Amino acid sequence: MRKVEHWIEEVLGLSPAAQGSILSTVVLLVVLWILRKLLVRIASRRQTDSRKFYQWKKTINYVVTGFGIIFLSNIWFNGFESIATFLGLLSAGLVVALRDPITNMFGWLFLIWKRPFRVGDRIEINDYVGDVIDITFFQFTLNELGQWVDSDQATGRVVHIPNGQVFTNPQINYSYIFPFLWNEIKVLVTFESNWQKAKSILEEIAIARSVDLNEATAQRVKIKAQRHLIFYKDFKPKVFTKVRRRGVKLTIRYLCNINGRRESENQIWEDIITQFLQAPDISFAYPTTRFYQPPEELGLQKQQEKEQ
Repeated sequence: MRKVEHWIEEVLGLSPAAQGSILSTVVLLVVLWILRKLLVRIASRRQTDSRKFYQWKKTINYVVTGFGIIFLSNIWFNGFESIATFLGLLSAGLVVALRDPITNMFGWLFLIWKRPFRVGDRIEINDYVGDVIDITFFQFTLNELGQWVDSDQATGRVVHIPNGQVFTNPQINYSYIFPFLWNEIKVLVTFESNWQKAKSILEEIAIARSVDLNEATAQRVKIKAQRHLIFYKDFKPKVFTKVRRRGVKLTIRYLCNINGRRESENQIWEDIITQFLQAPDISFAYPTTRFYQPPEELGLQKQQEKEQ
């Protein structure tokens, strides 16, 4: 063994201490790799939920990486006192040169600690809307929605956002506490239409297409919402009436699933068009131009037409 160490020292210029550190590093990395594979396999067998398994996998990676950093530092810096001295010498330069990466790392700690959003949540931040599909040390990843695609549909693009953005930009979480969305559909009918009948039709459609919450589910949602001072009296759909310049506006307010807003709108609009076409006393309002002629001018025009 000593002959091998002596040969390596002569050929590569590595001292016995450096050779020992390299060998210890290789052994440590192999052990950590095997340990990670073993823990992931155990988690995959015991956890059937894909989302929870993903969280377990990420946690195992973080824990194994943390232990690896600690053990490697102890191998190469000869104990924690040397580590502290080394970090103290480099801290000032690192803060200036690596300000953004450090901010992103603290942003990751904030995301893990406070949990403003999690993997699977739908959020909006810095003009980007999407479903969170990954959270790492330096950035989180969104499956982008909207933009040039109408409604809440995926664009096919993946957006990587630095974790530091959570300190400087507000985040809108569609999934936080309340797992549904309040959506509204505006229907405009003419003043000559039977708007009471139209409103009754819309109420029936909204009840049929809205998310049906049983009493137990509604009560759980209310309890969760009250923890953050969010209060809902009921979850039943409603139709509101307002007079506009072009007609009577009827607004359907109903509850839908987070991922089902576009599909619910499609179903409701198809029901509205089908039933309004069957009602001759109901007409959609659209931009029109009307001309008003005083009665005396109208009589004079008719007299002229008779003389001709």
